[in-house]
Amino acid sequence: MTREQRLVLVVSILASFVALLDGFAVNVALPAIVRDLGGGLQIQQWVVDGYLLTLGSLILVAGSFSDLFGRRRILKIGLIWFLATSLLCAVAPNGPFLVVARLLQGAGGALLVPSSLALIMSTFSGKGEGKAIGTWTAWISIAALIGPLVGGVLVDAASWRWIFAINVLPVTVTLALITRLHSTEHRAKDVRVDGLGVILCVLGLGGVVYGFIEQATYGWSAPRVFIPLALGVLAFVWFVRNEQRVPNPMLPLSLFASRNFAVGNIATFVVYGGLSLSSFLISVFVQQVAGYSALQAGLTTLPVTVMMFFLSSRVGALGTKYGPRAFMAVGPIVAGLGGLWFLTVDNRAVYVTQLLPGILLFGIGLATTVTPLTTAILGAIDPARAGIASAVNNAVARIAGLVAVAVLGLVVGDHLNVSGFHKGAIFMASLLIVGGLISAVGIQNHVAKSEH
Repeated sequence: MTREQRLVLVVSILASFVALLDGFAVNVALPAIVRDLGGGLQIQQWVVDGYLLTLGSLILVAGSFSDLFGRRRILKIGLIWFLATSLLCAVAPNGPFLVVARLLQGAGGALLVPSSLALIMSTFSGKGEGKAIGTWTAWISIAALIGPLVGGVLVDAASWRWIFAINVLPVTVTLALITRLHSTEHRAKDVRVDGLGVILCVLGLGGVVYGFIEQATYGWSAPRVFIPLALGVLAFVWFVRNEQRVPNPMLPLSLFASRNFAVGNIATFVVYGGLSLSSFLISVFVQQVAGYSALQAGLTTLPVTVMMFFLSSRVGALGTKYGPRAFMAVGPIVAGLGGLWFLTVDNRAVYVTQLLPGILLFGIGLATTVTPLTTAILGAIDPARAGIASAVNNAVARIAGLVAVAVLGLVVGDHLNVSGFHKGAIFMASLLIVGGLISAVGIQNHVAKSEH
């Protein structure tokens, strides 16, 4: 790598890392947040889903912003916005304030991930591109998995508020590094922002998520549940029709003409839904039922982090050589078997016998899946559309977590006991195994890049 390429990779990793680390670090702090601010399982769901709602729905238009105004400029704006809203989260006096701050924080995070990956795609090519994507994927996957560990240390040593306040350091460092980039900005002058699409996407996802979370308290027949749910579904239908008609949609449906892009995003939805559930379920259950400390809860998934760090780039190289299908098929199924092992867990949650074997299987499966999945999806699209393509895939991943956590209350009930944990584990494992089967049937190896 040249100096510029190395710097691009570091900036891209840091910017994506901070957005995703915060999203997952909060999972281990949920019991502490409820003890401090109240609200029970519903507040826990909203603290997670508030962030994912704006992140998932706005990441699409953020990809267009990246293509239109330039990757570096959007990264700077996103980092500053993310820092300001992180500080709002840190000083939240009550649950509703924290949820609103998380919604705003997700909007900042939405600007970071697609711009980071698009910056890599515009700087690297050939085998170097595959290796760079593999390295980037490894680090952002580690953010998702090391998040609970970082959160546990901060909660036990100080307060859950430090999970948000600590963002000052990495954001400041990343902003300083961006100023040292000298490569030419890539901008697409013909890109337009789909304002109506943004509104419909937020309303559609927001209505559906609100309905699923609040039904646990008010029931499906309550007007405050079924009306937002129905309006959300209608808004989403309108959103799809709008994307078919407008000249510059935030979700270009033409991208899905590529088989690997279409199938890969379906697989992303179910696999990342399972990934988000695993982090939420384990972090909350082992603290609230088994009596783990926040740090102990964060340490439970450390083996997955280690495996992701050492295996992702190697698997990425193998996926480039042999094609992604086998990796994308076998990996999620192995991870799903790890989820089924959690059915042995009782209210003691004995780590060595009840949790660790499942966590090891989960880690092997995830490390086998993530890099080939990203490479297969983006490798099927013209590099000129890398910004919006990466935005779509990241939006799908975040929306998957949003929907999975929202539906969790319907699966486990209004509180997470042993029986609820087992039901959640079956739900998680089912998603992962289905993701593997979808990839086995639908993904093609060595597909040429689409000309759409």
